[in-house]
Amino acid sequence: MLLEIPALLTPDEVAHARRLLEDAPWADGRDSAGSQARQAKNNEQLPRDSAAAQAISALIMQALDRSPLFLTATLPKRIFPPRINRYGGAANAYGDHVDSAIRQMADRRERLRTDISCTVFLSDPHEYEGGELCIDDTFGSQEIKLAAGDAVIYPGTSVHQVRPVTRGHRLASFFWIESMVRSDEQRRLLYEMDMALLAWRQEHGESRSTVALTGTYHNLLRMWADT
Repeated sequence: MLLEIPALLTPDEVAHARRLLEDAPWADGRDSAGSQARQAKNNEQLPRDSAAAQAISALIMQALDRSPLFLTATLPKRIFPPRINRYGGAANAYGDHVDSAIRQMADRRERLRTDISCTVFLSDPHEYEGGELCIDDTFGSQEIKLAAGDAVIYPGTSVHQVRPVTRGHRLASFFWIESMVRSDEQRRLLYEMDMALLAWRQEHGESRSTVALTGTYHNLLRMWADT
């Protein structure tokens, strides 16, 4: 499932993140890539232990916690701490690749399965040319270029790329989610059912049918979830 999450970050949060990036210590982005992706990757990233990276990561994690759309669409079990990247100048693209299936957490004591990939845009589209996030999967080929503060989630199994940035700089955060429900198809069904239940509840209130359907949702989640 590919899903856009508008205004994950508020304008004030985006502005704060941008201020933190003004004097950021950018480094070669290939340090987080696997052997195949390393050949296609040409961008810059903030070192994970830099003050700016840690502050922006914490900001995004707080935004995820307050987003009902993110929570119902991903059913997160664990989230890889958000990283920050930049495309522009000589380091301006990331060719076709598939994200590594397993990522090691920063403390190196845990590993995370990358069921879902997420990009949070920190630059507005008018600030740069190119830089589209292109995703190929069963839903077809999609080109994503969103407003600053917006996010997009998509299956970690997807082949994707970031097209060359030919003017300006594209700033974004990227990370992965291990879901309680491993199957993308099952997560999509649960998401669609939850959205339909929300609309039903608004129209009919807490009727007997609403309670019964809510129970069905939770019983499916109980059947499929791994906590």
